[in-house]
Amino acid sequence: MRRDELLDAAECLLTEHGTGALTLAAVAERAGVSKGGLLYHFNSKEALVRAMIERLIADFDRLVAQQGHDSYGKNYVAATFAAVCGGQLRRWAVVTGAAGDPALLAPLREALTRWFREGLDAEADPMTAQVVRLACEGLWEIATHAPAVYTPEQYRDLERHLLSMLD
Repeated sequence: MRRDELLDAAECLLTEHGTGALTLAAVAERAGVSKGGLLYHFNSKEALVRAMIERLIADFDRLVAQQGHDSYGKNYVAATFAAVCGGQLRRWAVVTGAAGDPALLAPLREALTRWFREGLDAEADPMTAQVVRLACEGLWEIATHAPAVYTPEQYRDLERHLLSMLD
């Protein structure tokens, strides 16, 4: 069984049943492997959660890189909206929620620092670029906790406006 399939099984458990359901035995059962097969890839629950967080970071980095804008800031905005509107939000919420140990979130804190600082010196107005990135962070929160606040059209309008602020 591939590592990503085990991570998918863990994320499904988190999504469907919450953090209390995330045990190595439950993940192995969900993935259809022995607990030993799971332990071959992840020797502890913490290692499993750490791997889920690292995968989220890598996935978002790829999403940023796939955008076709002329600056990192615009790519970051477009990637944020792609993630929020593309159904990845619940995944982020459950995985980061599973990291009860603050040390497990250290890679995410490092990634956020990098995402917020990347390319600021190349922006025409670095302060506006910081405000736009903070608005994106607020978007994650609103979309996670009150998803009905904005319609798809309102999300598109917000994205256009934030992108235009970086021109």
